[in-house]
Amino acid sequence: MPGHEWIDEQETNQLLEVMKTGILFRYEFKNERKDTYKVKEFEDKFAAFNRADYAHAVTSGTAALKVALASLGIAPGDEVITQGFTFVATFEAIIEAGAVPVPAEIDDTLNMDPKDFERKITSRTRAVIPVHMLGAPARIQEIVTIASRHGLKVVEDTAQALGAEVGGKKVGTIGDMGTFSFDFYKTITTGEGGMVLTNDKSLYLRASEYADHGHDHNPAVGRAMEGRSFLGFNYRMHELTGAIGVAQLAKLEAILKRQKENASVIIEALKTLPQVEFRTLPATAKDSCTHVCFFLPDVEKAVEFQKGLTEKGLSAIYFCNNLWHYIGNWEHLLAKKTAWPGPFPFGGLPYAGAMEYHPDMLPQTKHVLGKTVVIPVALNMSPDHLNRLGDAITEVGRSIVG
Repeated sequence: MPGHEWIDEQETNQLLEVMKTGILFRYEFKNERKDTYKVKEFEDKFAAFNRADYAHAVTSGTAALKVALASLGIAPGDEVITQGFTFVATFEAIIEAGAVPVPAEIDDTLNMDPKDFERKITSRTRAVIPVHMLGAPARIQEIVTIASRHGLKVVEDTAQALGAEVGGKKVGTIGDMGTFSFDFYKTITTGEGGMVLTNDKSLYLRASEYADHGHDHNPAVGRAMEGRSFLGFNYRMHELTGAIGVAQLAKLEAILKRQKENASVIIEALKTLPQVEFRTLPATAKDSCTHVCFFLPDVEKAVEFQKGLTEKGLSAIYFCNNLWHYIGNWEHLLAKKTAWPGPFPFGGLPYAGAMEYHPDMLPQTKHVLGKTVVIPVALNMSPDHLNRLGDAITEVGRSIVG
């Protein structure tokens, strides 16, 4: 999965172009920078790849979520529904917006269950954040339809699924806004960094202004002389990050191709085993193949399968025990421990009442994850490694499921 596996002279050359100008800031310095605008180039090319109208680069995927929520006007007193299987940043961004995160179940896509999403809607719900987990799309078309019926905004958390598609559209472009991450473990990486996508010009302008202290980026006047529509914050990406992004993005098609090739070898090995089932993909969906996700008949067999592979020195994940991606293991959220005192944002005015979290609040999610095993797909899996992995899958699998 990680783009860091393919860092070479292309990234170095892009960085040198920036260093030769001496300008690391993404704005201003028109004469000194010799028409080198790497962040803008990254934004434009990223939007083009995803067939989106607008892209705005920020400092992380978490920042992208926060910027998207601010652009949509999510505020204290609001509720935002998301899923209980995601990286904790999805919840953190909602809390940072002053809103209350409301967890929804996942289904056999390992993504949001649209039926449970609709059940969780209240008079205070303003938005939903479906997360395209582990490389594959959520049932995004159903979710958007439900959201539209209830007048809700949709932010797609696409941190783990760059390049996946539904109905011929790239994920991250189907809802009102899409967010992406470029940290060290993502499909392409800039070390840190994120992107917000939208086809709505007004949302794009709000995102670009909020992420830069409210600057409205009026080209007719000098920086710091522009107007301001509202207070913002600083989530600016700098030119060195943008330069790496340009180089990584040029490799994205080849990265996705290699992921698909490596994943197919793993899938073929798993297909030889009885009682192994694969995660469900929505109709017309294309997986970005960052992970191979499959179900065993029960918890005991899933745990045994994952343990058998790891004991052979191979990578396999059992997410029920993962501390960062499953709400049942987030002791700080369960105890509502934030960096500030008092009930905010979980209760009190302007909230209707206290939102309570507990480890067993999502029984369907716990059931689905309990029987799930995940094998990460690396780019540099050699034929020997893939053969060894295939042999291990066969050996361990047959000892467990026949």
